[in-house]
This record gives sequence, structure tokens and C-alpha cells, in this order.
Amino acid sequence: MSETWDAQGGTRLPAFERHPLRAAVLGEMHARPFRPVSSPRLMLHYAFTVDAAAAREDRLWFAELCASHGSTRPGEGDRSHVLAIAGGTLRWEQHAEFITYTYDAAPIGEQPFGPVPAGHPFGAGFRAPGPMLAAARLDVIEAEGTAADQLARWFDPASLAALQSEEGRAIAVTDFRQDGDGLTRILLVNRGMGDSQTGALAQRLIEVETYRTLALLGLPMAISLSPDVRRIEQELVDLTNRMRVATDVSGNRELLQKLSDLAADLEAGAASSAYRFGASRAYHDIVQARLGTIDEAPVAGLLAMSSFLARRLAPAMRTIQSVEDRQINLSRKLARATTLLRTRVDVDMEIQNSELLDSMNRRARMQLRLQQTVEGLSVAAVSYYVVGLVGYLAKGLKELGAPMPDPGLVAGVSVPLVMLAVWWTVRRIRAHHAEPDEKH
Repeated sequence: MSETWDAQGGTRLPAFERHPLRAAVLGEMHARPFRPVSSPRLMLHYAFTVDAAAAREDRLWFAELCASHGSTRPGEGDRSHVLAIAGGTLRWEQHAEFITYTYDAAPIGEQPFGPVPAGHPFGAGFRAPGPMLAAARLDVIEAEGTAADQLARWFDPASLAALQSEEGRAIAVTDFRQDGDGLTRILLVNRGMGDSQTGALAQRLIEVETYRTLALLGLPMAISLSPDVRRIEQELVDLTNRMRVATDVSGNRELLQKLSDLAADLEAGAASSAYRFGASRAYHDIVQARLGTIDEAPVAGLLAMSSFLARRLAPAMRTIQSVEDRQINLSRKLARATTLLRTRVDVDMEIQNSELLDSMNRRARMQLRLQQTVEGLSVAAVSYYVVGLVGYLAKGLKELGAPMPDPGLVAGVSVPLVMLAVWWTVRRIRAHHAEPDEKH
């Protein structure tokens, strides 16, 4: 921290060390500001899904595009940037898993959804960063009063939806269908809004279209996982019924292995879908938040936009939530069944180990008795040979003339002494090789 003096003699506030994320946090508040939009106006919007590598490559490509048009490049930490191009502006925005490009310019002619300006940036020179997920065309027209039937002529009446906003100064109409160019058409009628209000409402309508598409990404995954979840549920019921009658260790081990396989299958599906399901809920919340911010009012004779989205989005979100809840409940049931069966296997193993230890103890006792018998026999056998050697020695000494008693008498007298010596020697040898706890 340092304190400096300004030219007027006063002191400036100290310069504190800044948190490394301060700039990113403060910049997020102004990352995607609303841009004023005049009437009439044409807006083309595309959203592309990307991974980390594709996002880096797209940032470099867009930076080169800006440089080629003599404009400033986006900063390293910038998540949005605007480029003046082809008589309009191209807005680039980088999100967590997708990138959007929005081009707005003056339309050709007075009627909505007319020809696109020839110099639009999405021509042959445009580089899509990834697969295109959402695409919309929003036309802004200015009119004091417009009847519902006049607004409906550009859309499919079967799925037509509309809303009023800004206290009746704006009407938005769409059918959420794709035209020949694959774009969802949205018509915004300006009935007295300022440019800033028009820009804010246009951006929110485009965001509703983008995020409702992203929210539905979890539905195909939920539908594909549902049969596997159902299969695991049925197999779990079958295994738990078999657990009730299984008594042998091998049968319980087999059931435990099957439960482990089921748990692995379930966790693999849950792990692959966790991010997608969570993202779908987050995107759905954003759609609801944007509709709430628009402060929708109904348009006489037309279905409300929020009602249309609720009829389509709500069942999809319930399906996603249902599959996720089933995964969570199945995981808990599998964990309980596995714990119960593992406890049973452990108890069976303890009983089996106890019986095995008893059998080993019996064998050890038998071996000890046999060893003691063998020791007695070995003492007798060794003593027999030693006595024989004593007899031979006495006989030899007598033949050499040594004053010796009868060799047979010497051998007989040596028997108890020899046996005692052999027995004592065997005991010493066994004591030397015995375990420490056996010496006491």
C-alpha cells in the first residue's frame, strides 16, 4: 500500500493489493450490456456448442476477423465483443458451453422477414465454431396499432404465441418453428418504446429462444437412460427376492457380484447425465427468469408465450427430473442391498473361518500328540543305538585287556543313563526351536 500526493496538495486514496479475480467479478456485471436497437431492424442470431479447445480457436478466429476490419480485438478475459461489419454490428459472446453470434442491421424493405442483406457476415467466409444448436431471426417493426390477425400471417397458426410488454408498448409474436433457413422467426412490434427498451426486450426474446433450446438438451439423454434405469429397477427387485432365500456363501457372493455390476451400470449413467441434467435445470430457470423480466401480458386472441413454453418445457423438465430422481433412489436402494448382503457374506465368512480355525486347532493338537509319541519313540531308538555303541566299546576294551566288567553288564547299566541323556538332549533341542510363547 502506498500514499501519493496530487497536484492540489491533497492525498489520494491508497492503492491496495487487488484480488486476482476482482476484474473478472466486476467485469461480469457489464459483460453483456443491452444495446439500443432502432426500428425497423433485422437481427440474426446463432448459438454453437463448443468445447474448451473449440472456444479457444474461435476466439483467435474472431480476433483475426476484427483485425481484418480495422477494429480492436477482444481482450483475453472478454466474454463479449462487438464488431462493426456489413453496415451493421456483429456481436460475439462466449458462454460456458456455447458461443453466440448476433448480427443486426437495417432490413431490406418495410415488410418483416424480407430478404437478408447481401453483405451479412454468415456467408462463405464465416467459420462456425461448432455444431449449430439455436438459430433465430428477430425483426423489429414500428406500428402504433396492429391486430392479432395481421401479426399471425407470418406464422403457423397451430403454434402461434404472443406477449405484450412495456405496458402495451411492445408486442412479440413467434411460432417457435424453423423457416426455410432453419431460423426461428420472432416479430417484435414497437408501439412507442425507446431504443434502449427495444434493445433490452429484443435480447431477452432471443435469450428465451436460445436457453429453451439448451434446456431441452437433457430430454434425449433422459429418454435414452430411462430403459436402463427400468432394467436396473427390475433386476434389483429380482435380486432382493433371491436374497431372501439364499443361504450358502457362494450364492450370496454371486448375488453380491450382480449387485455390484448393477451399481456400476447405474453410476456410469448417472455420471454421464449429471452435468446435462443440472445444466437443463439451470437453463430452464434462466428461461423463467427472462419471461419474468419481460413482465408478459396476454395479447387478445393469441396464446401467451409463457403458456406455450410451459406446455412444452414443463413435461420435458419433469421427465428429466423423474429420471434423475429414479437414479438417486436406485443408488440408495442398491447401496442398502449391497451393505445388507455384504454383512451377510461377512458373517458367513466369520462362521466359516471359525470352523476352519477349530479344525486347525484339532489338527494341531493331533500333531502335538503325534509329535510327543514320535519323540518317545525317537528317544528309545536313539538310546538303543547308543547303548549298542556302549556295549561294543566295553567289549573292545575288554578284549584289549582292560579291566572291564562283562560287556553285557556295562550295556545294561548304561541303559537308564543313556536314555536320560538322550531325553534331556531332545528337550533342549525342542526348547531351542520352540516359539517364544511356547517356552513359558
